[in-house]
Amino acid sequence: MEQLIKQVNFRMLQFTGSSRIADRLTQVTNGKIKIEDAGFDWKILGPDVQELEYVAYQSDQDAYAFSGQKCSAQSILFVHTNWIQAGFIQKIKQLADQRQLENLTICPILTWNNEQIQNHVDQLLKIQGSELLFGGQSVQSTIPKIYGSYRPTAIKIPIDKINDNFDLVTTELFGPFQIFVEYNNIDHVLDVLEKIPHNLTAGIVSNDIQFVQYVLANTINGVTYVGVKARTTGAPQNHWFGPCGDPRGTGIGSPEAILQTWTSHREIISDWGPITNKNLKQS
Repeated sequence: MEQLIKQVNFRMLQFTGSSRIADRLTQVTNGKIKIEDAGFDWKILGPDVQELEYVAYQSDQDAYAFSGQKCSAQSILFVHTNWIQAGFIQKIKQLADQRQLENLTICPILTWNNEQIQNHVDQLLKIQGSELLFGGQSVQSTIPKIYGSYRPTAIKIPIDKINDNFDLVTTELFGPFQIFVEYNNIDHVLDVLEKIPHNLTAGIVSNDIQFVQYVLANTINGVTYVGVKARTTGAPQNHWFGPCGDPRGTGIGSPEAILQTWTSHREIISDWGPITNKNLKQS
């Protein structure tokens, strides 16, 4: 793509893909670019526990469908203690354990191989207080080693250890992997979210309107699903889909997105006359 861009005279480029490539293309295009790039997408389970089976199902889908290879995949899940006590971890573990390569609920991982994934898992488990909740091992298969084949995995990280290990914890592993964080104080969660640089999608699982509004007022994700059925992955053709918090950010999936991406303001000033003032003076 870079070589093609260098060969043509273009006015603007729209790019959908990784944030690393988006940053590179921003330099190549001298900023003439709009991006719908990656996100380290988060979901918060609020204090009001309800519909446990459904919420566990949706979280499993958001994190592990297509083995997590979606820009809107759930990368980090903040779970209120009330959900832990209700048995949420056991429910999502049961769903993750059901996934199999044979029925394609596990599939090849294109950009991370098993060695890279295992190294990331091992580094996270060195954090004090971390815990492997499930997964953590490769799938025995005939998939070439250049690709990955890994069990759906979740690692629990203490919320007070995130800031000291921020880059490691918020590395987007484009595969079947997510971070679990238990919390009691939503302000501690918001402190973490404020530091995340890429803000594509998010989910706030709660029917507590005041809780939802408080989180919305203190976050900036471009697409945020709210309510007990909230997810991080939806159908882009149904609504605006794009990041927020970056002047390069743009959307896909709606007429508004097309207008913002492919149009720009022009000003045409017409002054046809007649010329009534013949006494023209220089200034």
